[in-house]
Amino acid sequence: MTTVGAVVRAELSTRRRPLLRLAGWSLAEALPAALSGLLTARAVDGGFLAGRPGVGLLWLGLLALAVLVGALGTRQAYGLLGDVVEPFRDDLLRRVVAGTLAGASDGRVDDAAVTRLTHQVEMVRDTWAGLLMVVRGFVFAAGAAVVGLCSLAVPVALLVTVPVLAGLLLFVAALPAMVVRQRDYVRAGERLGRDAVVAVSGHRDVLVSGTGDRVVGWLGGHVDAQARVERRLATMAAARSLSLAVGGWLPVPVLLLAAPWLLGRGLGAGALLGALVYVVHGIQPALHTLFQGVAAGGLRFVVTLDRLLRTCVPPGESGVATAAPPPDPAAPALSLRAVTFRYGPHAAPVLDGFDLTVPAGDHLAIVGASGIGKSTLAGLMAGVLCPDSGTVRVAGTPTGVATPAELAARRVLIPQEAYVFTGTVRDNVRYLRPDLDDATIRRAADRLGLAELVARLGGLDATLRPAGLSAGERQQVALLRAWLSPAPLLILDEATCHLDPATEARLEMAFAARPGTLVVIAHRISSAVRARRVLLLDGGQAHLDSHHGLLAGSAAYREMVGYWEGGGDRSDPAGLPGGPHRFPAGPGARLGHDVGEVVADRAR
Repeated sequence: MTTVGAVVRAELSTRRRPLLRLAGWSLAEALPAALSGLLTARAVDGGFLAGRPGVGLLWLGLLALAVLVGALGTRQAYGLLGDVVEPFRDDLLRRVVAGTLAGASDGRVDDAAVTRLTHQVEMVRDTWAGLLMVVRGFVFAAGAAVVGLCSLAVPVALLVTVPVLAGLLLFVAALPAMVVRQRDYVRAGERLGRDAVVAVSGHRDVLVSGTGDRVVGWLGGHVDAQARVERRLATMAAARSLSLAVGGWLPVPVLLLAAPWLLGRGLGAGALLGALVYVVHGIQPALHTLFQGVAAGGLRFVVTLDRLLRTCVPPGESGVATAAPPPDPAAPALSLRAVTFRYGPHAAPVLDGFDLTVPAGDHLAIVGASGIGKSTLAGLMAGVLCPDSGTVRVAGTPTGVATPAELAARRVLIPQEAYVFTGTVRDNVRYLRPDLDDATIRRAADRLGLAELVARLGGLDATLRPAGLSAGERQQVALLRAWLSPAPLLILDEATCHLDPATEARLEMAFAARPGTLVVIAHRISSAVRARRVLLLDGGQAHLDSHHGLLAGSAAYREMVGYWEGGGDRSDPAGLPGGPHRFPAGPGARLGHDVGEVVADRAR
């Protein structure tokens, strides 16, 4: 597993140029800290005490100029901070998303993922920025003060440096205990977030069962536990105060007690005053900022980043579609064997012992009443859902063991509500194949009849914002993206539900002509008419045949067609025999056992 230290070292090594620029401006920012004590000593000893106030004011004027230079350095340093912090946040966010998707592909539900994606990633970003500025400020400010002390007198520098190092050592010795308590605090927050999601998602059951008080007490226990952990973390402030007292305040009485000895060896009063300036206005604030920043933001950074890395996919392991091995050409495009799936251990099965084979190059439409389990079946085919038992294979590879990259290379799922992100049209349609050139995209848009849409959106360079698009426009952008993908299997889960019938027919016919396999969750009966085969899910029954075959053999299908076409008389005009068929004949297909009862809102 990637460690926090390895990630930090890698991040710093990849950001050398902005870090060098940041260091350069930090030197300018530290100029007042380096010169304050020295110029004060010159102003007092060579100016005011010598009876030359003009000279003293001149030295103080130079100090004012140094302060202006330091202010410019501070301004530039904060401007450069984003060049270091924002790429780190983006990389971490990619890791978290990849890890969450990998967990979902294995059938694991992670309720803490929302906490990581929002609160914890932003916490790492903010604390990383604060930690960089705190450590940078201490190194340059304390270093400048030590250099200034040495310029005054080496014995003075030694008298100050010894207690400063002692304070730093005390703080370092207390850090392990601080890390443990900070880690307990983060874990308590994760537990509270995870259990709050469970309670909120089940609020209807809680109200019906009358267990609201018990649930409130259960969550209240987690709140109290988090409060106890936070109080224990707050007690570590005593360690910070002791470290600051030794390193920041002890040098002041040390210098004052040693003043007669220093003055007796030729050190001027101005030099002694300058040394106190270095301690009070240089070293002491730098130590205070360091201790406060590391104890607060630094600990949160280490602990939170460690928690994130335990759930993240390292860079290069999430992969892209082109990194997957080629599919087995002899395997069917899709194969389901003895698949059983239910939403929860006590729920009725949506699919029960379900078998289906979709050969390569097939065009299959799936129909059935709303809530019967069509979208659930599409999710299982795509590997988005994991069956309770049985196997689902895409091009010969079981979805349960395939990596996200392998699945992305073999299938594309377009749901009812298509996903479009803020970015250019080009980025939206080619992110499954980022190597595509504009000419290929335009040819695909022409083939699908979407060239006018691309032009209306402003061309490939136009920026898309999801809120500014209609549902139909989002679907068409996603369909163009699916057409351009390298996957041979396309699963359209009512992906044309927001389009008019003519546009739907044009797109489906274009996808049917695309090399590969097409599975369509039908939104209109015309999708079933255009398909080579039709799978009907009918409660406890399942039927597989052509459109005309189902019309001849399934009363349920004939009734569904009547509803779909809006006919008032749903009797069989041709007098065709009806009735369910448990195992209809069909090349390469065998439907098994009951499909099961479905709770409509969960099946969708």
